[in-house]
Amino acid sequence: MADTLLDDVAELLHRAAAQVVLPLFQKLDDADIAEKAPGELVTVADQRAEELISAELRRLRPGSVVVGEEAVAADPTLLDQLRGGGDVWLVDPVDGTSNFAAGKRPFALMVALLTDRAPAAAWVLDPLGETLAVTRAGEGTRVNGVPVRAGDDAPPVGELRGTAMTRFLPPEDRRRAEAGGKRIGQLLPGQHCAGREYLDLLVGEQQFVLFWRTLPWDHAPGTLLVREAGGVARRFDGSDYHPGDDGHGLLVATNERVWAEAHDALNLT
Repeated sequence: MADTLLDDVAELLHRAAAQVVLPLFQKLDDADIAEKAPGELVTVADQRAEELISAELRRLRPGSVVVGEEAVAADPTLLDQLRGGGDVWLVDPVDGTSNFAAGKRPFALMVALLTDRAPAAAWVLDPLGETLAVTRAGEGTRVNGVPVRAGDDAPPVGELRGTAMTRFLPPEDRRRAEAGGKRIGQLLPGQHCAGREYLDLLVGEQQFVLFWRTLPWDHAPGTLLVREAGGVARRFDGSDYHPGDDGHGLLVATNERVWAEAHDALNLT
């Protein structure tokens, strides 16, 4: 029997978007939005989408564990599952919740599968942008069904285009990065949606993106998609990113040379 996992999860994300997320877009009442932590919003769309997606993922892989963003907010010990064996799903039901709650785009639905701690597959869907990226480890990345490469060119620093969310960096790191960023051709402030940042890198809208916070559901899907497309996802010290590891700081780029150019220009340590 053919393995239909990539298609099955893609169909699930489309269904969650169509049945739960999009019907609530720009239709939320004040009672539908809460602050689960200072500056961190959650909406009924996040909660309902995570419930639907989690139940179906468990059905697709009996015995698997789901680590969802909203479930972790209620029980942080779920993160321990990322350091164990077996099949573990990471779910971000609405990435870009602050945008969604404000009735703005972009936002995305994201899933990653870890098998014995190793990233095994990933999905990112921007339903309004009609963009779906999928990958399985070792099989390359597809965007809307078409194989993609993150990009082999490395323009001079003055021609690079990328995103650096420097406002989240510690003050001294932010000062250095903002000073160095003046050397970069186009330094963008970010879209408040990690999923869209990764998609934009895959489709050639930008060549790198810098993050400070590296919550696993925000970055496990995108980093695998980028790596399978020939790109690079590393901590500021050059070590590879893994969703089960604690820490801050992540630089993702279309290739090794762009990573090095952006790293040097932004004075990352």
